Amino acid sequence: LGLESIGPLVSSVEETPDPISTVIKGEIPSWITGSFLRNGPGRFEFGESKFNHWFDGMALMHRFHIKDGQVTYSSCFLRSDSYVQNSEKNRIVVSEFGTLATPDPCKNIFARFFSRFQIPKATDNAGVSFVKYKGDFYVSTETNFMRRIDPVSLETKEKVDWSEYIAINAATAHPHYDRNGATYNLGNSHGRNGFFYHILRVPPGDGKNDVADLSGAEILCSIPASDPRKPSYYHSFVMSENYIVFIEQPIKLDLLKFMLYRVAGKSFHKVMSWNPELETIFHVADRHTGQLIKTKYYSSAMFTLHQINAYEDNGYLIMDMCCGDDGNVIGDFTIENLQASGEELDKFFNSLCTNLPRRYVLPLDVKENEPNDHNLINLPYTTATAVKTVTGVFLSHEDLYNDDLLQYGGLEFPQINYTYYNARPYRYFYACGFGHVFADSLLKMDLEGKKLKVWRHAGLFPSEPVFVPAPDAKDEDDGVVMSVVITPREKKSSFLLVLDAKTFTELGRAEVPVDIPCGTHGLFNEMS
Repeated sequence: LGLESIGPLVSSVEETPDPISTVIKGEIPSWITGSFLRNGPGRFEFGESKFNHWFDGMALMHRFHIKDGQVTYSSCFLRSDSYVQNSEKNRIVVSEFGTLATPDPCKNIFARFFSRFQIPKATDNAGVSFVKYKGDFYVSTETNFMRRIDPVSLETKEKVDWSEYIAINAATAHPHYDRNGATYNLGNSHGRNGFFYHILRVPPGDGKNDVADLSGAEILCSIPASDPRKPSYYHSFVMSENYIVFIEQPIKLDLLKFMLYRVAGKSFHKVMSWNPELETIFHVADRHTGQLIKTKYYSSAMFTLHQINAYEDNGYLIMDMCCGDDGNVIGDFTIENLQASGEELDKFFNSLCTNLPRRYVLPLDVKENEPNDHNLINLPYTTATAVKTVTGVFLSHEDLYNDDLLQYGGLEFPQINYTYYNARPYRYFYACGFGHVFADSLLKMDLEGKKLKVWRHAGLFPSEPVFVPAPDAKDEDDGVVMSVVITPREKKSSFLLVLDAKTFTELGRAEVPVDIPCGTHGLFNEMS
């Protein structure tokens, strides 16, 4: 292999709070008006103390403002409590996913010992994505804290604690939105009665108040964990027009270890384990009533981080998602692994699981008297199966790709024409190809024939592709795909790439004379 080193892409950078102009090559369509907002880690040390894990880096927000074919760029560190406290003390004082803050060296040895028994306060370093509730923008991670953000200045506004509005401990960074402006998410809680996953809904807002407001948030449905001592890790969920599906996957969080990990001084990602001998369970709830379908749907062990799309057709629920067969990898994105080079880097890359797009199809109305062991799916366009068993309905997936995808390393970070095609039958999705530890290509998948279009250039590492529909769009792929492209080969040579979504060829780019580190998720805001 001999992979090129990506160390520079996980190095700390300075923020650019005042918008700077960019150099346009080619042409940025003049109909694009709005801001491409992105999030991700941007600072990996304070003083002498360094973060161990890539997810732990301090959240850096980016804004590409596009108008009349011109683009400006700005970025700001999220002024989270974590960031502020770490900055003031010039060392890491708040625990993150993979880094355990060392006790204050000024305390005596007894005080130090006891500080390990306090459960760490959750971090508000919200570095995963931008999300919307009631028309307001927030940055989010996987804890109970979010931060409201001004989408123009990127100024950090108030901290929001989910648990003050609704009885949950944490919510995902991947909510779904319906066409009325309501937002849906998945949270959890644990107490004397056990561990529960909760599907929640935040109603649409009226946009009148300039304050963080999650009032009216409600729990639609609560799902007890199949093993209350070992709940599953989840990153996202499935939503169609009428259903929400929670996938209980065999990446388990050991709650006992979680309570004891402070004593041993271990960090969070050590308390997650992959259990391939367990099945994956699909819990299906009515999106409007919150009623759970009684049928148990399950498949063999797999894990999924990101959903592509889901829709209903003739009494079936079609669910497309990116899946892997080895859930051991989440904890391995350490800074040390990412800054490796030569054989070490190749070895790390080869240890990673290839994620691939799959379709699961679930029959919604399974009759009691249905015979066992025959396929319940009768749709002309899928080879996915669902077989009734003694315990429920066993699902086998259809691969949503041909072998040519494998040369690009599988795909992740899928995106669709969400505004018009989410929860509806669709034909195209866009994603990143992983021929390296970080994405090194952009892919467009045409589900009619599973045909790929590819944008790939040596030494260039593109971000999650975001689709923006053209104002007079007739076809699903009328519009552009945007991605932020970075390179470890030379300093200050990042650019915003704009592809024609139909042909998947470059229309133009906006070159930014700054270093942008590898990020996570983003969205396009057509308002400002």
